[in-house]
Amino acid sequence: MTQKISIAIAFLTGLGMIFIGTRFLLAPEIATAGYGIHFNAHGDYSFDYIKGIRDVFSGLLMCIFVLTRQTKALGITLAVGTIIPTTDMLIVLNKDYNGIAQAIPHITAIIICAAVGTILLTYKTSNKAI
Repeated sequence: MTQKISIAIAFLTGLGMIFIGTRFLLAPEIATAGYGIHFNAHGDYSFDYIKGIRDVFSGLLMCIFVLTRQTKALGITLAVGTIIPTTDMLIVLNKDYNGIAQAIPHITAIIICAAVGTILLTYKTSNKAI
């Protein structure tokens, strides 16, 4: 049961990552403010596009691993991928204008990646339907 819940959380997280990435690609100013940094380079949205495609890729990868029942690969991706929200959180907290409120989404992502990744890595793979 725990494994099924973890897989569902991973899938929903993947969908969320696709949404966040798409928002960075289509509405970069709104997405940047929601991310927790101030960025205005006179219409240069290179950062936003880099972050957007990274998030879309990560979300797609997670969803594909769920849909193809690659739980071990999903667990490894989530566990190792914890480095991304950890680094993002450190970047956000390094800004003088931010506090813990801007770090909460990143902290939540760290917890989800670490917990779900660990759970998926501790269960033995089976051929049963998920």
